[in-house]
Amino acid sequence: MQMLETPQGRRIAYHRTEGTGPGVVFLGGLMSDMTGTKAVHLEDWARRQGRAFLRFDYSGHGQSSGTFTEGCIGDWHEDAVAVLEALTEGPQVLVGSSMGGWQALLLARASPQRVAGLVTIAAAPDFTEDSMWAGFSDAQKAELAEAGIVHLPSDYGEPYPITRRMIEDGRKNLVLRSPLNLPMPVRMLQGTADADVDMSVALRLLEHAEGPDLRLTLVKGADHRFSTPECLTLIEKSVEKVVHRV
Repeated sequence: MQMLETPQGRRIAYHRTEGTGPGVVFLGGLMSDMTGTKAVHLEDWARRQGRAFLRFDYSGHGQSSGTFTEGCIGDWHEDAVAVLEALTEGPQVLVGSSMGGWQALLLARASPQRVAGLVTIAAAPDFTEDSMWAGFSDAQKAELAEAGIVHLPSDYGEPYPITRRMIEDGRKNLVLRSPLNLPMPVRMLQGTADADVDMSVALRLLEHAEGPDLRLTLVKGADHRFSTPECLTLIEKSVEKVVHRV
Protein backbone atom coordinates (compact mmCIF):
# COMPACT_ATOMS: atom_id res chain seq x y z
CA MET A 1 0.00 0.00 0.00
CA GLN A 2 1.13 3.54 -0.79
CA MET A 3 -0.16 7.00 0.09
CA LEU A 4 -0.93 10.02 -2.09
CA GLU A 5 -1.31 13.52 -0.65
CA THR A 6 -4.03 15.38 -2.56
CA PRO A 7 -3.98 19.12 -3.33
CA GLN A 8 -6.59 19.45 -0.53
CA GLY A 9 -4.15 17.89 1.98
CA ARG A 10 -5.93 14.55 2.33
CA ARG A 11 -3.86 11.35 2.37
CA ILE A 12 -5.24 8.68 0.05
CA ALA A 13 -4.25 5.02 0.41
CA TYR A 14 -3.88 3.08 -2.83
CA HIS A 15 -2.57 -0.06 -4.50
CA ARG A 16 -1.24 0.29 -8.04
CA THR A 17 -0.43 -2.53 -10.44
CA GLU A 18 1.86 -1.63 -13.33
CA GLY A 19 0.90 -2.77 -16.83
CA THR A 20 -0.28 -1.74 -20.26
CA GLY A 21 -2.95 0.83 -20.99
CA PRO A 22 -5.67 1.73 -21.03
CA GLY A 23 -5.46 1.22 -17.29
CA VAL A 24 -8.41 0.26 -15.11
CA VAL A 25 -9.37 2.28 -12.02
CA PHE A 26 -11.79 0.86 -9.43
CA LEU A 27 -14.08 3.31 -7.62
CA GLY A 28 -15.70 1.80 -4.53
CA GLY A 29 -19.00 2.45 -2.81
CA LEU A 30 -20.11 4.42 0.22
CA MET A 31 -18.40 3.23 3.41
CA SER A 32 -16.65 0.43 1.54
CA ASP A 33 -12.92 0.17 0.91
CA MET A 34 -10.40 -1.09 -1.63
CA THR A 35 -10.15 -4.53 -0.01
CA GLY A 36 -13.63 -5.49 -1.22
CA THR A 37 -14.24 -8.61 -3.28
CA LYS A 38 -14.81 -6.82 -6.60
CA ALA A 39 -11.72 -4.59 -6.33
CA VAL A 40 -9.40 -7.46 -5.39
CA HIS A 41 -10.89 -9.76 -8.05
CA LEU A 42 -10.32 -7.14 -10.75
CA GLU A 43 -6.77 -6.57 -9.56
CA ASP A 44 -6.07 -10.31 -9.98
CA TRP A 45 -7.62 -10.18 -13.45
CA ALA A 46 -5.49 -7.14 -14.38
CA ARG A 47 -2.30 -8.89 -13.21
CA ARG A 48 -3.09 -11.91 -15.36
CA GLN A 49 -3.72 -9.61 -18.32
CA GLY A 50 -0.63 -7.48 -17.72
CA ARG A 51 -2.92 -4.44 -17.51
CA ALA A 52 -2.39 -1.36 -15.36
CA PHE A 53 -4.82 -1.29 -12.41
CA LEU A 54 -5.49 1.04 -9.50
CA ARG A 55 -7.69 0.72 -6.42
CA PHE A 56 -7.86 3.30 -3.63
CA ASP A 57 -9.74 4.44 -0.54
CA TYR A 58 -11.57 7.77 -0.55
CA SER A 59 -10.76 10.02 2.41
CA GLY A 60 -12.65 8.85 5.50
CA HIS A 61 -12.72 5.31 4.07
CA GLY A 62 -10.43 2.33 4.66
CA GLN A 63 -6.82 3.32 5.28
CA SER A 64 -7.02 6.90 3.98
CA SER A 65 -6.94 9.93 6.27
CA GLY A 66 -9.98 11.58 7.79
CA THR A 67 -13.27 10.32 9.18
CA PHE A 68 -16.33 9.35 7.17
CA THR A 69 -18.52 12.10 8.64
CA GLU A 70 -16.05 14.78 7.50
CA GLY A 71 -16.56 13.81 3.86
CA CYS A 72 -19.12 14.30 1.12
CA ILE A 73 -19.63 13.50 -2.57
CA GLY A 74 -17.63 16.55 -3.69
CA ASP A 75 -14.67 15.70 -1.43
CA TRP A 76 -14.57 12.13 -2.72
CA HIS A 77 -14.76 13.47 -6.28
CA GLU A 78 -11.70 15.62 -5.51
CA ASP A 79 -9.96 12.48 -4.20
CA ALA A 80 -10.81 10.58 -7.40
CA VAL A 81 -9.60 13.47 -9.59
CA ALA A 82 -6.31 13.63 -7.65
CA VAL A 83 -5.79 9.88 -7.99
CA LEU A 84 -6.56 9.93 -11.72
CA GLU A 85 -4.20 12.84 -12.35
CA ALA A 86 -1.30 11.76 -10.14
CA LEU A 87 -1.31 7.97 -10.42
CA THR A 88 -2.47 7.13 -13.96
CA GLU A 89 -1.26 7.91 -17.45
CA GLY A 90 -3.48 8.36 -20.49
CA PRO A 91 -7.14 7.44 -20.78
CA GLN A 92 -8.49 5.01 -18.16
CA VAL A 93 -11.40 2.60 -17.96
CA LEU A 94 -13.34 3.39 -14.78
CA VAL A 95 -15.17 0.66 -12.89
CA GLY A 96 -17.58 2.24 -10.42
CA SER A 97 -19.56 0.30 -7.81
CA SER A 98 -22.65 1.87 -6.20
CA MET A 99 -21.54 5.40 -5.14
CA GLY A 100 -18.42 4.70 -7.23
CA GLY A 101 -20.74 4.62 -10.24
CA TRP A 102 -21.79 8.20 -9.43
CA GLN A 103 -18.13 9.12 -8.98
CA ALA A 104 -17.27 7.53 -12.35
CA LEU A 105 -20.02 9.59 -14.04
CA LEU A 106 -18.71 12.78 -12.39
CA LEU A 107 -15.20 12.01 -13.70
CA ALA A 108 -16.53 11.25 -17.18
CA ARG A 109 -18.37 14.57 -17.17
CA ALA A 110 -15.43 16.56 -15.78
CA SER A 111 -12.58 14.90 -17.75
CA PRO A 112 -13.97 13.01 -20.75
CA GLN A 113 -10.53 13.03 -22.37
CA ARG A 114 -9.17 10.93 -19.47
CA VAL A 115 -12.02 8.41 -19.44
CA ALA A 116 -11.72 5.78 -22.17
CA GLY A 117 -14.65 3.70 -20.96
CA LEU A 118 -17.03 3.05 -18.07
CA VAL A 119 -18.30 -0.06 -16.33
CA THR A 120 -20.82 0.62 -13.57
CA ILE A 121 -22.04 -1.94 -11.03
CA ALA A 122 -25.32 -1.03 -9.31
CA ALA A 123 -24.53 2.63 -9.99
CA ALA A 124 -26.16 5.01 -7.51
CA PRO A 125 -26.11 8.47 -9.12
CA ASP A 126 -27.81 11.25 -7.12
CA PHE A 127 -28.60 8.84 -4.23
CA THR A 128 -28.20 11.52 -1.54
CA GLU A 129 -31.19 13.32 -3.07
CA ASP A 130 -33.33 10.61 -4.67
CA SER A 131 -32.86 7.82 -2.14
CA MET A 132 -31.80 9.41 1.14
CA TRP A 133 -33.43 12.85 1.27
CA ALA A 134 -36.54 11.70 -0.61
CA GLY A 135 -36.89 8.79 1.82
CA PHE A 136 -36.34 10.70 5.05
CA SER A 137 -39.27 11.06 7.42
CA ASP A 138 -40.17 14.53 8.72
CA ALA A 139 -38.52 13.51 12.00
CA GLN A 140 -35.28 12.57 10.22
CA LYS A 141 -35.27 15.84 8.26
CA ALA A 142 -35.76 17.74 11.52
CA GLU A 143 -32.95 15.77 13.18
CA LEU A 144 -30.66 16.52 10.24
CA ALA A 145 -31.48 20.24 10.45
CA GLU A 146 -30.96 20.40 14.22
CA ALA A 147 -28.15 17.92 14.91
CA GLY A 148 -26.50 18.04 11.45
CA ILE A 149 -26.47 14.23 11.28
CA VAL A 150 -28.87 11.31 11.05
CA HIS A 151 -28.04 7.58 11.34
CA LEU A 152 -29.53 5.22 8.77
CA PRO A 153 -29.72 1.45 9.34
CA SER A 154 -27.40 -0.63 7.16
CA ASP A 155 -27.46 -4.28 6.10
CA TYR A 156 -23.65 -4.23 6.15
CA GLY A 157 -22.89 -3.50 9.81
CA GLU A 158 -22.80 -0.15 11.59
CA PRO A 159 -25.50 2.43 10.71
CA TYR A 160 -24.62 5.00 8.05
CA PRO A 161 -24.01 8.42 9.66
CA ILE A 162 -25.39 10.83 7.06
CA THR A 163 -24.52 14.49 7.58
CA ARG A 164 -26.39 17.58 6.49
CA ARG A 165 -23.24 18.58 4.59
CA MET A 166 -23.37 15.34 2.58
CA ILE A 167 -26.98 15.96 1.56
CA GLU A 168 -26.37 19.64 0.70
CA ASP A 169 -23.13 18.90 -1.16
CA GLY A 170 -24.82 16.06 -3.05
CA ARG A 171 -27.16 18.63 -4.62
CA LYS A 172 -24.15 20.36 -6.20
CA ASN A 173 -23.03 17.11 -7.85
CA LEU A 174 -26.23 15.69 -9.33
CA VAL A 175 -25.83 14.07 -12.76
CA LEU A 176 -29.42 13.14 -13.67
CA ARG A 177 -30.80 16.70 -13.76
CA SER A 178 -28.78 18.08 -16.69
CA PRO A 179 -27.45 16.62 -19.95
CA LEU A 180 -25.00 13.76 -19.41
CA ASN A 181 -22.93 13.03 -22.49
CA LEU A 182 -20.93 9.79 -22.36
CA PRO A 183 -18.95 9.56 -25.62
CA MET A 184 -17.03 6.48 -24.43
CA PRO A 185 -18.20 2.82 -24.35
CA VAL A 186 -20.37 2.27 -21.26
CA ARG A 187 -21.50 -1.03 -19.73
CA MET A 188 -23.94 -0.85 -16.83
CA LEU A 189 -24.56 -3.91 -14.64
CA GLN A 190 -27.50 -4.16 -12.26
CA GLY A 191 -29.09 -6.92 -10.18
CA THR A 192 -32.87 -7.25 -10.09
CA ALA A 193 -32.80 -8.21 -6.38
CA ASP A 194 -30.77 -5.16 -5.31
CA ALA A 195 -32.37 -3.81 -2.11
CA ASP A 196 -30.12 -0.70 -2.00
CA VAL A 197 -30.27 0.58 -5.59
CA ASP A 198 -33.55 -0.14 -7.34
CA MET A 199 -33.51 -1.39 -10.92
CA SER A 200 -35.38 1.78 -11.88
CA VAL A 201 -32.20 3.80 -11.17
CA ALA A 202 -30.29 1.86 -13.83
CA LEU A 203 -33.13 2.31 -16.32
CA ARG A 204 -33.30 6.03 -15.55
CA LEU A 205 -29.54 6.40 -16.09
CA LEU A 206 -29.74 4.50 -19.39
CA GLU A 207 -32.61 6.71 -20.51
CA HIS A 208 -30.95 9.94 -19.37
CA ALA A 209 -27.38 9.53 -20.61
CA GLU A 210 -26.44 10.20 -24.23
CA GLY A 211 -23.74 8.26 -26.04
CA PRO A 212 -22.97 6.03 -29.02
CA ASP A 213 -22.32 2.82 -27.06
CA LEU A 214 -24.37 2.45 -23.86
CA ARG A 215 -25.62 -0.94 -22.71
CA LEU A 216 -27.37 -2.12 -19.56
CA THR A 217 -27.24 -5.76 -18.40
CA LEU A 218 -29.79 -6.86 -15.79
CA VAL A 219 -28.96 -9.96 -13.77
CA LYS A 220 -32.05 -11.65 -12.37
CA GLY A 221 -31.68 -12.39 -8.66
CA ALA A 222 -28.37 -10.56 -8.16
CA ASP A 223 -28.19 -8.34 -5.04
CA HIS A 224 -26.30 -5.14 -4.31
CA ARG A 225 -23.04 -6.87 -3.50
CA PHE A 226 -22.93 -8.31 -7.05
CA SER A 227 -20.08 -10.56 -5.87
CA THR A 228 -21.12 -14.13 -6.72
CA PRO A 229 -18.65 -15.98 -8.97
CA GLU A 230 -21.05 -15.44 -11.89
CA CYS A 231 -21.32 -11.70 -11.19
CA LEU A 232 -17.55 -11.33 -10.84
CA THR A 233 -17.06 -13.09 -14.19
CA LEU A 234 -19.61 -10.74 -15.78
CA ILE A 235 -17.75 -7.70 -14.39
CA GLU A 236 -14.48 -9.08 -15.76
CA LYS A 237 -15.97 -9.76 -19.22
CA SER A 238 -17.59 -6.30 -19.29
CA VAL A 239 -14.26 -4.61 -18.51
CA GLU A 240 -12.56 -6.72 -21.20
CA LYS A 241 -15.17 -5.69 -23.79
CA VAL A 242 -14.79 -2.01 -22.94
CA VAL A 243 -10.99 -2.22 -23.00
CA HIS A 244 -11.08 -3.88 -26.43
CA ARG A 245 -13.48 -1.25 -27.80
CA VAL A 246 -11.22 1.61 -26.73
